[in-house]
Amino acid sequence: MLKVNQVTKTYGDLKANDNVSIEIEENSVALLVGPNGAGKSTLLKCIMGLLRYTGEIEIRGQRNKSTEAKRIMGYVPEIPHMYPLLTIAEHLEFTARAYKLDDSWSEKADFLLERFELADKKDKLGGTLSKGMQQKLSICVALLPEPDFILFDEPLIGLDPYAIKQLKNIFRELAEKGHSLLISTHILDTVDQLWDQVFIMDHGKVVANGKKAELDQLGKTLEDFFFDVTDQQRGVVLTETELAAAANSQQMSEPNQQSEK
Repeated sequence: MLKVNQVTKTYGDLKANDNVSIEIEENSVALLVGPNGAGKSTLLKCIMGLLRYTGEIEIRGQRNKSTEAKRIMGYVPEIPHMYPLLTIAEHLEFTARAYKLDDSWSEKADFLLERFELADKKDKLGGTLSKGMQQKLSICVALLPEPDFILFDEPLIGLDPYAIKQLKNIFRELAEKGHSLLISTHILDTVDQLWDQVFIMDHGKVVANGKKAELDQLGKTLEDFFFDVTDQQRGVVLTETELAAAANSQQMSEPNQQSEK
């Protein structure tokens, strides 16, 4: 479904993504996890074609920025961006027209709005919605065309408990229907037992990856695997920091020693 090959994205001297390569199989649920600032959101934006980058990204063998690829992709960004002068209902109609959906789209839209408790608010303007309502609408917009491959960037942020439960159920339903998902999250139990593979990012790089079947054989949970990897990464950083601190301390002490002599 997805092939990312040696993708690098820089902001000045900062490498937000540093030579990242991952592959996601058809009909699978992949997780992208890592600490804040690891480069997860940047990678998702690169996959969606929203940023310039070096490297190659393909969706089912098509360049990610091609019309063919975009037709089968959906995206729920970390920060929703709604049209301030369109109502909730008009956002969905706009999406239906853009994707040239058949007349059944309105029934699907009504079902999604009911599911996320937005049906009685469909005449509200995008500019008046709370953060949680914007997030719900963003999810509805992404799901309406029923894309084969959907990217979720921290989708649970801002949702109330009922909406979180609904979204988790939707993850399960999408997986059972054969859709492929890439979910970036800090909440490691987001998909419970649904996920098939996981990629751990840190400092712009994919530092580890694994499959659920392999971790199950080792008797490790996703949380075990995550902390094994990130603790090791932090250990390297801490060691370098301690060495630098020790060197600075030694340099500061040398003038005192010389003055005492």
